[in-house]
Amino acid sequence: MTTAGHAPVPLSVLDVVPVFEDGSATAALRDTVALAPRLESLGYHRYWVAEHHNTPSLATSAPAVLIGRLAAATSTLRVGSGGVLLPNHAPLVVAEQFGTLEALHTGRVDLGLGRAPGTDPVTARALRRSPERGEDDFLLQIAELNGYFAPANSASGITAVPAADGRPELWVLGSSPASAAAAGTLGLPYAFAHQINPHATAFALERYREAFRPSAHLDRPRTLVSVLATVADTDRDARTVASPYLLGKIRMRTVRRFDAFPSARTAAAHTYGGAERAFLDELLEPQLVGSPDTVRDKLADLLARTGADEVMALTVVHGQEERLRSFELLARAAAGTRVPVPGADEGSVRL
Repeated sequence: MTTAGHAPVPLSVLDVVPVFEDGSATAALRDTVALAPRLESLGYHRYWVAEHHNTPSLATSAPAVLIGRLAAATSTLRVGSGGVLLPNHAPLVVAEQFGTLEALHTGRVDLGLGRAPGTDPVTARALRRSPERGEDDFLLQIAELNGYFAPANSASGITAVPAADGRPELWVLGSSPASAAAAGTLGLPYAFAHQINPHATAFALERYREAFRPSAHLDRPRTLVSVLATVADTDRDARTVASPYLLGKIRMRTVRRFDAFPSARTAAAHTYGGAERAFLDELLEPQLVGSPDTVRDKLADLLARTGADEVMALTVVHGQEERLRSFELLARAAAGTRVPVPGADEGSVRL
């Protein structure tokens, strides 16, 4: 039963399309397309895919292409980018790509925007990425992009076909108070990467709300928090299920290896040292990893501390059925967790 003025927290998915050592990027992409309609049936709200380049462990180099396939495989699920890394692209090209997606799947497309390169410096140069010019440059790129989703771009004389016919839902992504303030100034929804910088989440969302200025597309602040989520029958089982991802994180941190994630068998055979265990304890404590009861309590605490309107799960699990099982348990754990209903304490988006 819905509490007066409150509703169950909307749950969404952030997919980095993980590649494991006993699989391939092709198999990972096909698993993602197969997973989306199953999560749609569980009531998940959005399905976003990230952008990475020259990273063999993550098969997300072409988010716009993948989003089109996900939209075709589903019917009610919102699909989008988490995010398009705008400095890697000409805003006109992004507007044309996402204008096309919006035209084909009207009312279901999200365009999340980030400013990181999503890769190493050499690959960033190969992408023709402009040198870093600070936060103001990112804001100018967003303003240019947003302008293409209008009937006419009088300043440039350029019409981004078919972007002028319809606008996807634009979000700013970030993991710092600076990105939060930028999103607020623009009057756009804001998604914070709790899995990257969990100790700054509450402060960043507060900065966003303080900086927020109503826009033509959003009249109140609207926030989303992405979080590492792995749920199993017990806390110990959840940590075991998450172990391929965790061992991959250790490799990335210690020897800068970004090749495929280890398999479940490789992770089970690994002997963790004291420093590695301490690192994992610190990594997991603020995330949604554990049994359904543990995750329910952690989720309630996260929402109470941050006031987020929506939660997006990053679930990197070896094995398609094991991954689906984690999403099923997460949905059950979240069923009793409430947030204010739209129009009360959260922003409403006008599409």
